[in-house]
Formats: sequence, C-alpha cells, structure tokens
Amino acid sequence: MNLDRADTVAALIDHTLLKPDSSRADIDRLCAEARRASFASVCINPFWVRFAKRALEGSPVRVCTVIGFPLGANETETKLAEARRALGSGASELDVVQNIGALRSGELETVRDELKQLADLAHSNSALLKVILETALLSGEEKRISCQLAAEAGVDFVKTSTGFAGGGATVEDVQLMRSIVGPGIGVKASGGVRTLAALGEMVQAGANRIGTSSGESILKELASDSQSGSSTADSGAY
Repeated sequence: MNLDRADTVAALIDHTLLKPDSSRADIDRLCAEARRASFASVCINPFWVRFAKRALEGSPVRVCTVIGFPLGANETETKLAEARRALGSGASELDVVQNIGALRSGELETVRDELKQLADLAHSNSALLKVILETALLSGEEKRISCQLAAEAGVDFVKTSTGFAGGGATVEDVQLMRSIVGPGIGVKASGGVRTLAALGEMVQAGANRIGTSSGESILKELASDSQSGSSTADSGAY
C-alpha cells in the first residue's frame, strides 16, 4: 500500500478521543476534523455517540465507540446492553475489550461465546465488531489464542490495545495477529501510533486500520513531506 496520498492515509484512521475529561467542544472539534479529512471513523466514548452522529450527518465518516472499556471485565449481558444502546444511538463500529481475566483463567468458551454474541448483534445492525486484545497484558500464546477465539466468533477486526494498560501497538504484535487471523479479518493497531513513519510500520506489519489521536498531525506531516519532495512511508501490502 502506497501511503503518499492523504486520502489513502486518512481512510486508515479511526480519529480517536477517549479521555474521560473530553468535553462537548472537544468532541465537536474531533468530528469537524474527521469530516474535513475523511477519516474512517471517530472513536469516542459511548456518551458522545448520539452527538457525534448528528455532527457527522451527511459525511461518510463512521461513528465508532467502545464497549466494556477499558478493562473488559463487565458481565456479558452488560456489554450486550451497552452495545445495543450504542447501536441504537448511531454507532456503526464497536470496539469491545475482551474478557482478559477469563482468557487468562482458561475460560476460553466464555470468551468465545461473549464475542460471538456481540458479533451477531453488531452484524444484525450492519455494524462492525472489533475486539481489543490488550496485548500488553498477554503472553505470546495468549495473543495467539485470543486471535483464534476472535476469528471463531466471527469478529471483523482484532485490535491491539486500549491505550490505558501501559503499552500500545508494536510491529511484532501486529505481525503475529495478522499471521493468525489471515487476510479475511482486519487488524487494528492502536496505542502510541503518533507519526507517519509509525503508521507506515504498522501497515507494513499487517494493520489495515489505525487508532490514533494524532490523525491531524500525521496528515500535516505527510503534506510537509510532499511539499519537500520526499516520498514517505511506501509500504507493501500485508
């Protein structure tokens, strides 16, 4: 994938603002930036979904929100209720944190069943389900198992991180995730992707969606590189 075009880069980005102290003005600004750049989505906390949906009316930018965030330790019914509410408010992409404690306890059927219920709910509402693995808290084998369970459950994307657990996306984790889920499921790199070079590395490793709060600065970096005549981040397909 050649990343020297602003529209190509923007289409990879979930323009993200998940800070607990974000105000209505902050979300309004995020949506205006996303509309202007044609980012893939805005990724916001559930409280702001209805507001963002109105702010983005007439735009192709999707509304993404988080479920069971940031710990993933809610009961399945709580996550399902949260997802239903978000979908009813206008969300078209759901990023759910897997039940990390259940996974690490060997309760794999619980993890798979929860994800399947959420995937079925999302798909019945023409929405996408992304599963946040929280790779910083998992061993290599647990990452592999998480990807396998997510694939079996029928999710649309596996995602690296919440950004709240002390670690973010790494090239190695993205490569591993892509190797497990294959070409049929998306991989979202999120957490610490703040530059055009970092975005290019993640795409090269196999990511086809990037969660970042630095979308605007990444596009400005690309524009600056283009004006200076340099060719930046020419990345091969995964």
